[in-house]
Amino acid sequence: MGTGHKNTIWRQVRRNAVAIISLVIALSTLSYSTWRNEKSEDNRNHRQAAFEILLKLNELQQVIFHRRYDQDATIRGNPRLGWTIVLTIDDLSQLLESPIPENSLKVKQAWSDSWEDLGESQEAVDMVLEQIDEMRGNTLNLLRSLE
Repeated sequence: MGTGHKNTIWRQVRRNAVAIISLVIALSTLSYSTWRNEKSEDNRNHRQAAFEILLKLNELQQVIFHRRYDQDATIRGNPRLGWTIVLTIDDLSQLLESPIPENSLKVKQAWSDSWEDLGESQEAVDMVLEQIDEMRGNTLNLLRSLE
């Protein structure tokens, strides 16, 4: 390439500098907007899952209270109801980041170990409630950390 050809290219770049700068700004803005929209959507999904988990944790706590303190093993304190809530919590937790999925496994294990004794054993109740409280705290922390 000769010097004249380089000068021609350089002159064209200078002549079209505003257009080139505008194109770079437009592409940068589009990239940022796309990233921001994806991040916002992720945060919305995480918030929704976290709120649902909090509701399900409260429902599970109610099942435990009805079973232990009202001695209701057939309706509101029914262990099958508790199992469906525990499984829903586990499913929702898979959408969130650590430590929520690990907390869910602890809740599930505590429920599995304790559900048969909830009517007679305060220790069984306390074991499940401890895991519920830990998961609740971590879920609230996750919600606070979302942008």
